[in-house]
Amino acid sequence: QVQLVESGGGLVQAGDSLRLSCAASGRTFSNPAMGWFRQAPGKERELVAAIAGSGTRTYYGDSVKGRFTISRDNAKNTVYLQMNSLKPDDTAIYHCAAARLGAVVLNNVGTYAYWGQGTQVTVSS
Repeated sequence: QVQLVESGGGLVQAGDSLRLSCAASGRTFSNPAMGWFRQAPGKERELVAAIAGSGTRTYYGDSVKGRFTISRDNAKNTVYLQMNSLKPDDTAIYHCAAARLGAVVLNNVGTYAYWGQGTQVTVSS
């Protein structure tokens, strides 16, 4: 089991930056792949970014490429999402997720078995 707690959300203006953090506990010794998802009201859940356990591979959704950066610090069992040039369309609840044991395909929703409660990001125009 992996427990995940997100932090860092808030209300910002368009063009601002935020950094989300996701602290993991439990089966963290296996350094699972991690992902950030978001869901806005009335929209489907979207995979924003993901990172392999080693940190050497990443995936970004088309809507955030060039603006968001995912990183991880395995010594601290923490994954980050640096969000720059935020837009009103980025408004959503952001959840981090950890992969099931042995799963390595970053852009497959089925890879992820553990989910945090989420943190709200609101971008005003």
